Parts: sequence; C-alpha cells; structure tokens
Amino acid sequence: MRFTDLFDHTLSLFYPKVCAACGTGLLRHETTVCLSCRHLLPKTSYETYNDNPLARIFWGRVDFEAVAAIFFFSKHGKIQHLIHELKYKRNQDAGLFLGEQMGLELKKAALFQQIDYLIPVPLHPKRQYQRGYNQSEVIARGMRQTMAVPISTEVLYRNIATSTQTKKSRQARWDNVKDIFALKNPEKLAGKHVLLLDDVITTGSTLEACGQVLKQIPDIKVSIAAAACAIS
Repeated sequence: MRFTDLFDHTLSLFYPKVCAACGTGLLRHETTVCLSCRHLLPKTSYETYNDNPLARIFWGRVDFEAVAAIFFFSKHGKIQHLIHELKYKRNQDAGLFLGEQMGLELKKAALFQQIDYLIPVPLHPKRQYQRGYNQSEVIARGMRQTMAVPISTEVLYRNIATSTQTKKSRQARWDNVKDIFALKNPEKLAGKHVLLLDDVITTGSTLEACGQVLKQIPDIKVSIAAAACAIS
C-alpha cells in the first residue's frame, strides 16, 4: 500500500467521508454524493421547454429569456440536504456538485446556449464574511467546470443587508429585496446574454429584483437557473 493510500485510509477512520445527500458512508470511488443518490436526484427537465411552471411565475414581472431549475426541492429530501450542507455546514463540495450537475444539463438544452456570463446572486459583504463564501458563487464555480462559461461578480452587487427570506410570505419577500441590488460598470454586460444563478427558487422575489436591475443595461438578455425549486 502506498503511503498516500495509507494516509487516506487512516484519515477516513477518524473523519469518515459521507454522502452530502443521505449521510451514508462513501465508498472509495465515490465523491461528495453516493452513486445511489446520484441516480435518485429528482430532476425537473424544466430546462427543455420555455413555458415550464417555474418560468410562468415570472410572466408579467420580468422578461427573462429562459428560466429553469434542475432539481425539485422537497422538505427532508436529498436536494434539501445538499443545500443545507452548502449553506450552513460549510460544505462547498456540495455546491460544486450541484453546479456541475446544472452545467451538464444546461449545456445540452437549446434554451441555454450562447451564454456569455454566469452571474451568481450576490450576498451583502457582511453576510458573505459571516458565511465565508457566497453559496451561489460556489454553484457558479461548479457550473463553470462543465459549461466553460466565465463568472461575473463585478457588475451586480447587493448594497443593503436584509433579513432572511425563510418563512416570509411572497409579498414580504418582495418588500425585503425590491431595492437592495445595484450596478457598477454596467457597460461590461451591455449586449450580453447572462445567466443569473441562485440555489433555490421559491417565490422568485430575489431573482426578480436582480433581473429588474440587470435589465437596465442596454441590449442585455437575462436568463435564470437555480439548483432547485419548490414549485412543481
């Protein structure tokens, strides 16, 4: 046995690697998510057609080119576990995995071709400092590995810190985010097709607020993708 293999084996005795989706121990050839969970993740296929249920929630609100979430979000489900690992347990590998899976699906979808930039929904600097990273940016990094599209974090920013959206009504969510995003050097995205990214879509209020600000840029096209949605 090589020294590196012996070291990995010894380390796993004290810090066993477990699946971020179900919590069972990973086999030696598995990474982040076990093979069983990979086959059972609940895909939406929303990226394959334009008038999907998720896209409809934005009709009359913001003129997005295309809207999709790759997985369904359900309470206590595998996707919820992955996102919880990413947002609250500092498991960035879970976010990279979600981003990679998103990229694999979107690069096959006709609606999401010729994307110029990936734009993660920004966190307020104070919140990002507390968490250590922006979870949407981690997902974007995973997508970049499979889509080969650059990430832009320099134009759209959050200028007001807000309270969590959890357990708020749709109107309360909108009131919480409607004026908190702004632009700097917007000319960098003029005439581009950008893909706005988030972890989970519920009411869509945050993405709507981001989209309205981005649509101020001349000739921009904006599409949306999320790892998951709570809308079926």
